[in-house]
Amino acid sequence: MTLEQRFLKYVAFDTQSDPKSETYPSTAKQLALLNHLLEEMAELGLHDVEIDPNGYVTGTIPATPGCEAAPVIGFISHVDTSPDMKGSDIRPGIIEHYDGSDIALNDRLTMRAADFPELAFYKGHRLIVTDGTTLLGADDKAGIAEIMTAAEYLTTHPEVKHGTIRIGFTPDEEIGRGVDFFDVERFGAKFAYTMDGGFEGEIEYENFNAAAAEIAVQGRNIHPGYAKDKMINALQVACEINALLPAAQRPEHTEGYEGFYHLVGLEGTVERASLEYIIRDHSREKFETKKHYLADAVALLTEKYGEGVIRLTLKDQYYNMREKIEPYPEVIEKAIEAMRQAGVAPVVRPIRGGTDGARLSYMGLPCPNLFTGGMNFHGKFEYCSVDTMQRAVQTIVNLARIWSESRQADSLPFAETKKN
Repeated sequence: MTLEQRFLKYVAFDTQSDPKSETYPSTAKQLALLNHLLEEMAELGLHDVEIDPNGYVTGTIPATPGCEAAPVIGFISHVDTSPDMKGSDIRPGIIEHYDGSDIALNDRLTMRAADFPELAFYKGHRLIVTDGTTLLGADDKAGIAEIMTAAEYLTTHPEVKHGTIRIGFTPDEEIGRGVDFFDVERFGAKFAYTMDGGFEGEIEYENFNAAAAEIAVQGRNIHPGYAKDKMINALQVACEINALLPAAQRPEHTEGYEGFYHLVGLEGTVERASLEYIIRDHSREKFETKKHYLADAVALLTEKYGEGVIRLTLKDQYYNMREKIEPYPEVIEKAIEAMRQAGVAPVVRPIRGGTDGARLSYMGLPCPNLFTGGMNFHGKFEYCSVDTMQRAVQTIVNLARIWSESRQADSLPFAETKKN
């Protein structure tokens, strides 16, 4: 099976996660793809292939003879797709040789090159796009296809030297629960890489600090003709809360290291309303400031409307992995070298998002994020480059070989290495 065939097969699975669900995985349909991957890994001859009660699928590519002492490394991707956009009945379109022009997704919707300047880089590439009615699922089925294709290559090319390699597939990353029950010790890797990035050459080890905020507003509905000094319109209170947050700190006005408040849900009536936000910032200090600012806004309006009208629930989701990656510079250095050997120009930059790797890094498994070739995630303008996906596969293969050349001492942090 080719890389492209794998990808198209995987995106046919509807694996959308559900933030409202209390089960794990949040949707049973994710298990269909997870069990398919379980079977495929076994067919490829991987060892220790299993799915645990929480849906995590893992397997092992044993070390080639003479490389058993190399550090164990892992490659991880998530199976779920974003709940922000329809993820079922996906009908991918193929552009054989992209010419740099606008792309008609259907009769009514066009992806304009002027709106998405990154398209210029992919001129000449083979692209896979949506039909304009769903997301594509490159996030993160491109990563899954790349890991599985690299696994097939390594198992059928024993001349490529490598240490023990662990592979893992997780559910529910898109809703922040991807590694809630991931057993790092059982996974057994010294380091790992999530294949969950986008633009060709991306290597990311700085991500947002992240929190979710839910605000419930209890209004007081009175006939509008007799409402003076009696009615509390929950929808109007919700609008006041949003108006108190800095408009310049919204996703559509920020880039690079700038954080934001993102209103992702708003619903209600005069009697009752709710708002859902995600809060993001690379700086831990600014992240904490943003949370306090929101709490202060709620407190201010509580003084205006009284106790019991507004209820704020704040929950941290994950933190910037940089401080957990920096003690192990070889994790980044080897990824950069693997990319260069694959003909890829490395692009080190912060993730304006998060990955399972961020939380795994805090759980004791340093885990930066690498490119997959997918772009415009979570929406109908999502696409991916097959050419870039192929280079991602080569990067994985190169990493496996490069790590096999490492001594165990290479896996110690700078401070420990200097003592020896």
